[in-house]
Amino acid sequence: MSTRIDAWLWAVRLYKTRSAATAACRGGHVRVNDEPVKAATTVGIGDRIRVRKQGFDQHLEVTGLIAKRVGAPVAAKQYIDHTPKREKPLIPPVPVRERGAGRPTKRERRQLDELRGWRKE
Repeated sequence: MSTRIDAWLWAVRLYKTRSAATAACRGGHVRVNDEPVKAATTVGIGDRIRVRKQGFDQHLEVTGLIAKRVGAPVAAKQYIDHTPKREKPLIPPVPVRERGAGRPTKRERRQLDELRGWRKE
């Protein structure tokens, strides 16, 4: 048994609509077994799927085939997620000035820019 990749992606709730899943396939954001696929490509149990969403890749292994949208607990059992953990981006602390200190001087602005990493040498 096999299912279309766009229908499967929609059924397991990776995309809100089937047309969004089709557009992702058309745009080259979906790969099955490291091959770019069209929306009509069939997917079977054991296939490895890589989906690019919001700039990050999701690595999935198909364990069940469904073509109709089902509840989230059932949908989550249809694949194994092999996605590596994402590292949180390092966000520097925001410098805080004392209340009522007025506008920063030119020297203080340069120090703030250097702290933020904006200063050009």
